[in-house]
Amino acid sequence: MSTFRLKVRSLQVGDRVIRVAEGGKGPALLMLHGGGPGATGISNFIRNVPALAEYFRVILPDLPGYGGSTKRIDRGDPFGDLGGAMLDLLDALKIEQAHVLGNSLGGACALRMALERPERIDRLVLLGPGGIDTTRKAPTEGLRHLLGHYLGDGPTRAKLATFIREYLVFDGNAIGEEIIDERFASSVNPETIANPPLLPPKDLSSAYVLDLTRDRRLAKLQNPTLVLWGTEDRVNRPSGGRSLQSRLPNCDLFLFSRTGHWVQWERAAEFNAAAIAFLSRDARLPDHTFANQNSGGYHAHEIQ
Repeated sequence: MSTFRLKVRSLQVGDRVIRVAEGGKGPALLMLHGGGPGATGISNFIRNVPALAEYFRVILPDLPGYGGSTKRIDRGDPFGDLGGAMLDLLDALKIEQAHVLGNSLGGACALRMALERPERIDRLVLLGPGGIDTTRKAPTEGLRHLLGHYLGDGPTRAKLATFIREYLVFDGNAIGEEIIDERFASSVNPETIANPPLLPPKDLSSAYVLDLTRDRRLAKLQNPTLVLWGTEDRVNRPSGGRSLQSRLPNCDLFLFSRTGHWVQWERAAEFNAAAIAFLSRDARLPDHTFANQNSGGYHAHEIQ
């Protein structure tokens, strides 16, 4: 079994503390996790970091509102707020330009970063990103579960297990109890409960801010972009992939059959190979790049 270690530290970034893990060498690759309850940078990409770190300096923050970072997000413009925080993180790390890879909420954050400061972003990899066509169709059942997690009777382990096994992945039997336990423990931090990171938009105006397809700057965004989406995604509709491709001038789209919202976990080997190839398109890769992209064998306690 392979092991891989990350350096974890907390940085003061503006008026927030951001917990960030780093490892590997090469071009900077900022990896932004999704918005599910209890998500963190390391846990979201547990099956991807060892492979990607062979070619890139991987940077995995806990987004504001999650994990070890400050529990505060601007409700009026959450994607803009998170994107600004991540640009400030690049400043704190003295990184002028980086590739950015984002899953779900992290994908929306990555896209907003590129819209605001395209010169700071090299290539984009978006995995079932949030904020795509969200005002053009009714919310999915999975998104309703996600946004309602902290409402009603509050966060419970049963609610989280239902969301992850029935909506996050295609095959819920693949999710072990330890994943539910870890995510639930992180989701019930008292500060998180007092400041839930995701809630339904208050009104139509707020909803429009959250739909990135309403942003006319998309058509002018020249950054090369790879979009990956599971055909059975029950949180963010797979049709969002075609929608993005029709709007972005340099967008490749991969669809994964029998795969849900968590492409990087459910189809780790294929995801790792596709991401490495796309992000290294102008560089020569070692001959073994696609020969042995291990999709398993890495556990949370091995990435420190």
